[in-house]
Amino acid sequence: MLIFLIALFSFLIGSIPSGYLIGKTKGIDLKSTGSGNIGASNAYRVLGKKEALLTLLFDMAKGFIVVLCVEKIPFAQNLKEILIPVSIVSVVLGHDFSIFLKFKGGKGVATTYGSTLLYSNYAYVGLILWLIILKVTRYASLASLLSFSITVFFVLIFETSITVKLTFLILLGLMIIRHFSNIERILQGSEHKIEGRI
Repeated sequence: MLIFLIALFSFLIGSIPSGYLIGKTKGIDLKSTGSGNIGASNAYRVLGKKEALLTLLFDMAKGFIVVLCVEKIPFAQNLKEILIPVSIVSVVLGHDFSIFLKFKGGKGVATTYGSTLLYSNYAYVGLILWLIILKVTRYASLASLLSFSITVFFVLIFETSITVKLTFLILLGLMIIRHFSNIERILQGSEHKIEGRI
């Protein structure tokens, strides 16, 4: 029952569609504009740098706050080792399949990084790599997939917990699934670049 409640709480927090809500304040529906995605990349293209940054920070904060809440609740450590991965995966699923948008959502990159910052130090490495790769290539999808794949590689090599490794593998799987169309466009050479100064 407790696992279900944590999963539900995390999913609902993850479901808050920050990019969509920020777009609505400008009279713009991100779901039907640009790439149709509600994440920071499309917010940057359609709304601008300030709105994209707000979307990025809010989506990261969703994941970070959920995990922080679970960490701070006085559960036994062995129980937390189950509840924290459940909260991480659930908050990302909530973002990817928002209950407030008829189970449609974003790609989950910012929420994935936000939720894992307290879980593994390698998430910080991945986040830095994401920024560098994005700056160099200007492909948000490539930066996301490549940086998190490298993160998972480090986790698999250096983390000792099987649970941590499994959690990151699940997150990578979700990210790949949500980026199928981007992967196809990358292979075809038709993927959208981030224009302007990053």
